[in-house]
Amino acid sequence: MNLLQNIVLFLIVFGFGLTEYLTESYTSFHATRDDSKLELVTFLALLALVQPLIFKIVGLLCVLLIPQYHNAWSALPAWVMFGILLLGDDLPQYWWHRVSHQPWLWPLHRAHHTAHYMSVRITYRNNLFYYAMMPGLWISGVLIFLGLGNVYLVYVVLKLTIIMGAHCAVPWDAPLYKNKWLSPLMWVVERTISTPATHWAHHAITNDDGIGYYKGNYGNMLFFWDILFGSAHITRQYPAEVGLRDDQLFGKERWYIEMLYPIFKSSREYSALGKERRIYGDDSAPDVMAAPVVK
Repeated sequence: MNLLQNIVLFLIVFGFGLTEYLTESYTSFHATRDDSKLELVTFLALLALVQPLIFKIVGLLCVLLIPQYHNAWSALPAWVMFGILLLGDDLPQYWWHRVSHQPWLWPLHRAHHTAHYMSVRITYRNNLFYYAMMPGLWISGVLIFLGLGNVYLVYVVLKLTIIMGAHCAVPWDAPLYKNKWLSPLMWVVERTISTPATHWAHHAITNDDGIGYYKGNYGNMLFFWDILFGSAHITRQYPAEVGLRDDQLFGKERWYIEMLYPIFKSSREYSALGKERRIYGDDSAPDVMAAPVVK
């Protein structure tokens, strides 16, 4: 299943990547070599190491602890399985993402926000321990053992398509908002799944313009969780800048530090990834650290 999933995933990435290439969106990235290394290595490590290892460990534990429940849910209707996966994977991922914007977990998620551009290439730009500790992956492993494997493949393809579409440099939702006949439909869509407008706002470098909203819009597949739990911000507009203010001021961290913190730590004076976890702060920078603030 992992092989088939990865093949489909590469096809999705290729499709969105081709769209960015044909529209020449990539010319605005100005990505550094460290950006490219971080994005490539984390993407490959997640697919080839972290997710397969988690599923292997979970499978072995299930065989050891609950062998009698192998494929116990395989006779459930597909729509019921899909709902279970939403509750067992996407909902925990919403909360994992949300708590990762708190001081104690922010260093493991920070890499995802250091990109100063939106693109399908940043979808899996994260610290590896962020993924290794992600509850949804471990729960999904159990659900696959219980017999949801075939539906999981369909579920994860749909989820990845939505997530990558939300990160894509080409905002597919923009022309749909302008069509007065489609506007009511988009009212439902933007409150159901993550879209470029809502997710780009989450990556914004500031909230001051009323568009950016890095303290909300945490939904991955379903934006409905943000509606349900009061963290939604919908404007149908796109922030002028994305990224982190402290990176603009002090320069970016090295790619291997972002990917493997706390194994490697930053020597930058003000850094969430440093030994003292001191970060520069101002009114327009993400207020995620409880460390000393320098004005």
